[in-house]
Amino acid sequence: MNRSSFLHRTAVLLYGTVAYASFLATISYAAGFVGNFLVPKSIDSVTTAPFWIALLINTGLLGLFAVQHSVMARPFFKRWITRFVPASAERSTFTLASSLALAALFCFWQPMGGIVWQVHNEIGRILLYAGCAFGWLLVLATTFIINHFDLFGLRQVWLHFRGRPYTGLKFATPGPYKLIRHPLYVGFFFAFWCTPTMSAAHLFFAVMTAGYILVGIYFEERDLQDAHPEYADYKRHTPMLVPHMGGNPSQPGSRPAEPTPRPPKAGMTTRVLPRV
Repeated sequence: MNRSSFLHRTAVLLYGTVAYASFLATISYAAGFVGNFLVPKSIDSVTTAPFWIALLINTGLLGLFAVQHSVMARPFFKRWITRFVPASAERSTFTLASSLALAALFCFWQPMGGIVWQVHNEIGRILLYAGCAFGWLLVLATTFIINHFDLFGLRQVWLHFRGRPYTGLKFATPGPYKLIRHPLYVGFFFAFWCTPTMSAAHLFFAVMTAGYILVGIYFEERDLQDAHPEYADYKRHTPMLVPHMGGNPSQPGSRPAEPTPRPPKAGMTTRVLPRV
């Protein structure tokens, strides 16, 4: 390994590490931001702007995140961005950009005041807090089920540092993916909607992110079917977000098998991974 190559690989590894650290910081802050705890500014901090100004600003912030997340997830953008950054750093670039978009949302978010619902019953409050905690834990667990370090780019930059080629993850349906196609997104639904105090700002955030997730699933699954023809069969037999009660009605007692993946195209990553 010559010095120039080593320096390049080290720089890419450091870049990926910084991007991953930015993700850890923003996702940790996100839990406190949505849950209104342990952060200096949360989704329901003191209102400082008129309602319609706050609504306009918050719409723009959520729109910025949605555009960044959706455009950078598309294959055409990945092909374009790898003209300027190493292919091994593409996922880290996505992770860093997502973290910056979230940081902007946290910084400039405008609380909107008003209470939509408030649960006073102690058992009800405990159940809702438990649902929120379950959601965040499901999100975290799902990232490890589908390969946490590949999802956020560390695996790619580490393999590049060691001078080893990247191999795409096999198409598989581990754990909760045997029951539903998008358990990670279910985790976000629990995290965002389970709250004993639903303010106008929180409801707006929850509705907008829910809409974005549902639209995003359409485009994500279209890309997955293009990369993996066998995904169409998995989609037919596995519900999107709510598991079948009592087994799969089309194949009673069965669960989708792990199909054999199609070899990835050069320079492209194949995985059953959501764009978190």
